[in-house]
Amino acid sequence: MADRKSLLDSDLTTRRSPRLSFNTKFVCFILLSVGLLGFQGFNILNAQTQARLSVQATTSLARCLSLSAKPGPSPSFHKRTESDRFAVGTKALLLKNAKVWTGEKNGTEVIEADILLDKGLIKGIGHVRAKTLAAYQDIEVVDVKGAWVTPGIVDLHSHLGDASSPATDGASGDDNSIKGPIQPWLRSLDGLNTHDDSYLLSISGGVTTSLVLPGSANAIGGQGFTIKLRQTAERSPSSMLLEPPHQINSSFLELTENPPWRQMKHACGENPSRVYGQTRMDTIWQFREAYNKAREIKHEQDQYCARVLNGEPDVLNSPYPEDLQWEALVDVLRGRVKVQIHCYETVDLDDIVRLSNEFQFPIAAFHHAHEAYLVPDVLKSAYAEAGLKVVMKSDHPVLDSRYLLYEAQQAYLYGLPENLALAAVTTTPAGIMGMDHRVGYIKEGWDADLVVWDSHPLALGATPKQVYIDGIPQLRTPHNVAKSHAFQELPRVPNFDQEAKDAVKYEGLPPLKATTTASPIVVFTNVGSVFTRLNEGIEESFRGAKTEFGVVVVENGAITCSGSATTCSSVSYLKDLQVIDLKGGSIAPGLVTFGAPLGLEEIQGEGSTHDGAVLDPFEGKIPSIVGGDKALIRAVDGLQYGGRDTLYAYRAGVTTGIVAPTHYGFYGGLSTSFSTGALHKLAEGAVLQEVTALHVSVRHFGSPSVSSQIGALRRLLLDPDHRSDAGKWFRGVSEGRLTLAVEADSADIIATLILLKKEVEAKFHSDVQLTIIGGLEAHLVAKELAAAHVGVLQVPSRPFPAVWEKRRILPGLPLSEKSSVLQLLAHNVTVGVGIQEAWSARNTRFDVGWIAVDAGGQLSRVDALALGSTNVAKLLGQRVQDYALDDMVVTEGGDLLDFSSKVVAIVSPRRGLVDLL
Repeated sequence: MADRKSLLDSDLTTRRSPRLSFNTKFVCFILLSVGLLGFQGFNILNAQTQARLSVQATTSLARCLSLSAKPGPSPSFHKRTESDRFAVGTKALLLKNAKVWTGEKNGTEVIEADILLDKGLIKGIGHVRAKTLAAYQDIEVVDVKGAWVTPGIVDLHSHLGDASSPATDGASGDDNSIKGPIQPWLRSLDGLNTHDDSYLLSISGGVTTSLVLPGSANAIGGQGFTIKLRQTAERSPSSMLLEPPHQINSSFLELTENPPWRQMKHACGENPSRVYGQTRMDTIWQFREAYNKAREIKHEQDQYCARVLNGEPDVLNSPYPEDLQWEALVDVLRGRVKVQIHCYETVDLDDIVRLSNEFQFPIAAFHHAHEAYLVPDVLKSAYAEAGLKVVMKSDHPVLDSRYLLYEAQQAYLYGLPENLALAAVTTTPAGIMGMDHRVGYIKEGWDADLVVWDSHPLALGATPKQVYIDGIPQLRTPHNVAKSHAFQELPRVPNFDQEAKDAVKYEGLPPLKATTTASPIVVFTNVGSVFTRLNEGIEESFRGAKTEFGVVVVENGAITCSGSATTCSSVSYLKDLQVIDLKGGSIAPGLVTFGAPLGLEEIQGEGSTHDGAVLDPFEGKIPSIVGGDKALIRAVDGLQYGGRDTLYAYRAGVTTGIVAPTHYGFYGGLSTSFSTGALHKLAEGAVLQEVTALHVSVRHFGSPSVSSQIGALRRLLLDPDHRSDAGKWFRGVSEGRLTLAVEADSADIIATLILLKKEVEAKFHSDVQLTIIGGLEAHLVAKELAAAHVGVLQVPSRPFPAVWEKRRILPGLPLSEKSSVLQLLAHNVTVGVGIQEAWSARNTRFDVGWIAVDAGGQLSRVDALALGSTNVAKLLGQRVQDYALDDMVVTEGGDLLDFSSKVVAIVSPRRGLVDLL
């Protein structure tokens, strides 16, 4: 015991058992097994034979005995008094007056209680008696004053640490291997980078546990590992592991009665097909070939052990049949591995289900699984228990796991019950990864991983006030804003039942075309507020009272009356009108989106549906047929209408898209603005402005250098060739007639662009209209941007340090008092927000709403709406000839920034109609 005590004192990270020699462990296990398991084969051997047993025989006996071991916690697990991850010196902690979502009773249990944490465990929930507290000489007491407390968020699918941030050319891609499609022997642990900037960021979003999986380039990508995100005193990847499989320190299964679960990543469909240039048929055959190899090894092992158990002494001195490369896949067939499978389409889901039945192995979960809702019976027929549970995962850094809770919030918005939405990021993933005996719940004896929230966890913008991992607070100086009582209640959300039914009915492709009202006169009643355009901004022109909402009358697409029922009383005399009750809803200018190829692509990653990328003069000679190096490509020429992402954006209140030609180098081209609701280019108002801005990028591409890019831009602006197409447009920039939009994130590059702007203005005696696109480090030069009258269109609205030139982000609550957007606004910089992928255009209103929430009442709804509408248009050079012709968005149950609202109509004066959605 003295040795054990000294070991605990010297290791502040995790409590570990003393290391026994290889042979000693096997002998100990055999002796234990004889007593506990009644190993008949060993008992029948005579004493002389037992004495002659070699090390090989001892090993073989032990290996055979291990086959009966079942994964998971031991029956006595919850009798533990100290976590294996307890950091010596951690104070006991009492959280008082919490509103606790425990995860119990299918996620419906909420109690008002105190929570006692000690030794890395939850020691008590409820009213903790004074006698209990008296036993602690040094305990910290924190009154959370009625705040919501949940288990730490559990991310079932992450590449945190393996696809680390900021990404670099040399060490950021440890999540995928291109050495072959079948590689069950690879381990994500071996690439886990402890310097990933994402750990603290994800913790600040409430994430405490992540399953780090290999990527999806391979059919069998390798083994995944579950980690806790807190930094340990040891600072090693191994010390972050939660119940690691014993194989990380030995070649094969360490012999215990209840080995920990293992994890493995599979992928099917387009990912391995794209990487290895093969068909689905190739991939499934590779699966079958690999599993057949594993099955043959398993069969050899079973036959060998049957002979051992029959007491055949000669077998004991022959080697146990095993193969280090394939042992993990053999373990899958023995039911010791949680198989996590990346699949999207029905054909792939069906393929894998058949594979699981052919080789008789259980599937833990299908990930992504976009068409899973269409074939639930297929999934239930897998070699596993029936019953389908919903999990939200991040696939970090594809989606920043800091905002994993936001995915649960959206699921709740669109109809997933409250209890299941919260369970989808806590209890359910914990169970699927085989860790629900210690994480995912707030229960006595479970790990002390908790999040204290500043609002109801399903409210938009819910932010941790503190995060505990193993009972240790993770946020040193958390920043929070005061939120009203309304934020503490479960948000009211619209009804999307019909949309859900249509999605199934039309197999994921429901009709999205709007229905135009038959009546030329539409009257909206019970209107809570009306926002209208004013010059280049927005004003609130009407605000109803709870006792008296307003009325808005629309005739042939134009608002003819807006105000109280008395003000618009003449409407009662009109005939042939349609009345729509907004139930306290709102009417506001349509939102504007930029940043993704919305309008230029239909299916992301499918080249046949994409306009394509422009050629870059730095990369090679541009054909003379398009004008050579002096040409500038116009996005308007490649516009595609009626795309699903475009129509979903329209149905979510984004009525205008601004898009630049897709480009991956310095040269961009000329952006255009278009109506997201139009179905073809010849429709009225389909193209709103043929050219809005001139786009270039100045980034650390590696080649050419940043200084070369700045040099090219300087020449183009200071000495434009008036005889060329590009020269004419660049001269328009230099003379202040055309907006220059430069993609840049580095504060150093932005500073250089400000100086270049001054240089051009001095020569041309002009006011250059410069907008920074991206701008994740722009907050560092906010004062200088304001002085130079340079605006920023931040993409994305919630920053992430994806690469080196984006590393100095201002993350916002709870890590900093202000987000980068709010910091820029505080310096009077004109700011808009954009998106990175076309599908997310529909979430623009929530992106803007989140910023307003983080501002804590310091940002008006008018200014918040401008971030996603008028400011975007202004920053990208969209000129408005007549504000009265702008589309207006009609919401039911609240305004555009509310989770409780639903877009129900678009009022279009330009087209003279009202579209019902």
